[in-house]
Amino acid sequence: MALALIIALPFLGIFLPLLLERFGRSACAFGAAMAPLAALVLLLSKRAEVFAGQTEIAHSDWLPELGLNLSLRLDGLGFLFALLILGIGLLVILYARYYLSKKDPMGRFYGFFLLFMGAMLGVVLSENLLLMLMFWELTSLSSFLLIGYWNHRADARQGARMALAVTGGGGLALLAGILLIGHIVGSFELSAVLAAGDLIRGNALYPLTLILVLLGVFTKSAQFPFHFWLPQAMAAPTPVSAFLHSATMVKAGVFLLARLYPALAESEWWFYLVSMTGLATLLLGAVMALFQHDLKGLLAYSTISHLGLITLLLGLDSRLGAVAAIFHIINHATFKASLFMAAGIIDHETGTRDMRRINGMWKYMPHTAALAMVASLAMAGVPLLNGFLSKEMFFAETLEQHLLGSFYWAIPAVATLASAFSVAYSLRFVHDVFFNGEPIDLPKYPPHEPARYMKIPVEILVLLCLLVGMLPAFTVGPLLAAAVSGTLNGNVPEYSLKIWHGINLPLAMSFVALIGGIVIYSLRKWAFRWYDGLPSVDSLEVFERFIGGLTLAARYINCLLDNGSLQRYIALMLISSLVLVVFALTPLASLHGTVALTPLDAITVLGMAILVLTSLLTVLFHRRRLVALMVLSVAGLMVHCSSPATRRRIWP
Repeated sequence: MALALIIALPFLGIFLPLLLERFGRSACAFGAAMAPLAALVLLLSKRAEVFAGQTEIAHSDWLPELGLNLSLRLDGLGFLFALLILGIGLLVILYARYYLSKKDPMGRFYGFFLLFMGAMLGVVLSENLLLMLMFWELTSLSSFLLIGYWNHRADARQGARMALAVTGGGGLALLAGILLIGHIVGSFELSAVLAAGDLIRGNALYPLTLILVLLGVFTKSAQFPFHFWLPQAMAAPTPVSAFLHSATMVKAGVFLLARLYPALAESEWWFYLVSMTGLATLLLGAVMALFQHDLKGLLAYSTISHLGLITLLLGLDSRLGAVAAIFHIINHATFKASLFMAAGIIDHETGTRDMRRINGMWKYMPHTAALAMVASLAMAGVPLLNGFLSKEMFFAETLEQHLLGSFYWAIPAVATLASAFSVAYSLRFVHDVFFNGEPIDLPKYPPHEPARYMKIPVEILVLLCLLVGMLPAFTVGPLLAAAVSGTLNGNVPEYSLKIWHGINLPLAMSFVALIGGIVIYSLRKWAFRWYDGLPSVDSLEVFERFIGGLTLAARYINCLLDNGSLQRYIALMLISSLVLVVFALTPLASLHGTVALTPLDAITVLGMAILVLTSLLTVLFHRRRLVALMVLSVAGLMVHCSSPATRRRIWP
């Protein structure tokens, strides 16, 4: 009951801000915060059981014949993500109160926000994979509403449509993958699926199942080559970006990777597909982030890069890699959400996000600048901040993989290079925005510090960056241990959260990345000339062309299938029947599952097939419709004779 209430509260609270909007903006924000706050209190009441390693499962039958049950699950992994969703969600609700203008319908914004929050809670707390998929699709729909909240702007409409198309397409692939998992295991309950890892990996359908699941994961978490939708989604209001694109929606993909880790990992297929995709995304996002002029665009590509880092860690097929991935999920959520909020403050007070214009902000908003600089240093992986600790663990794990043979050095080398670019774009964020001369042609001048309460969420998150960086075992130790236990089904390896591990190779890699990042940024003028000379690819144009081609293909197929010709309809049914017959004779016929088939001798099958085919050919080519109608009844007779009861009477 408690788990269902945690999910239900945001849905139940959707109408409260709509009703309170007439009483003022503060009343509307207060109403929006009540349901998440109650859900957070209820979640924290389960803290002791979760930290003790217990898993709570609530089960209720819904459609057991289809394997769809109302089953919920709370373990360490689900607790961590639910905590991020509710905790950061509450901070964003407070932040949005001061960010949104008086012209923006605040009640509608909070309604969409709570809808998305409830959907995300459903994803991370579902025990049944089909139920999880329903919430997964609801996150895509609700994120469409949030990204397109400013629907009077063309870029918001385009970004929302692109996000929905990409994540929706991935959701279809995920549906197929989940159905295959259910076919292999015989259940959609996570308890059964996670215990059947050997069965799944040993099945002939494992590669196909893994690819389909990963398509859903990669589209949701903006992994290469599906990364292009996330920068376009920056047209959303900054509170949406701070919540969806740093702590929740884009983390849904890596959550599913971690959730299904015991069932799908520990294979070469997993290593090459997951780790190589993560490695490519890590490097691509880091390089692209450096050359963005839009402040939120830089943070978007940075998010893509860090999601690639987490994906790479989970793909290394190491339990310690999973520990580092979970730790970085926590750290990334804190410093990236605070940076998005700081970027929103700068945009709110200057009227622009163009880093070529918003220079010298330290003089106008020193408090905001100090907060943003600490978060940027955490993103760069500077010591005594939380980003440094998880990046050290990341470097250590890249050195331990051996599946690439003589190319074992490739992953550590690319990881170090990507980290150097991470330092470079963090330096650009700090230097270009807060120093680097005076501002140029700002729409709002002079800029100033925002409202006091608008900075409180940023202060809380930056404080967490400092505390976790200096006191990791005390601050996140129990939470991390519980989340790792939930990810690895209790098979937790030994790991250390010490700040200092001595002078070793991971520390040297961090040092090289820091120095390399400073060098790259110092050569930024040459780097920008090189980048500007590269052929550009407009992802929005490519997407629009793809959608246009898809629309034309759909129209052609529709004209082919729905043209009013009865003969063509029958021909298509005949061809489809032949394809199904041929399919039944191939090895893929095993996909029928465990349903018992009625045995028939070859002569009977051949006779029925000849009779049906000749009847249908007569229907197709005979000019008299009355004769065709009479012959068509023969096909119906064969269908009747194909029923099990009739066959038992005719062919005992």
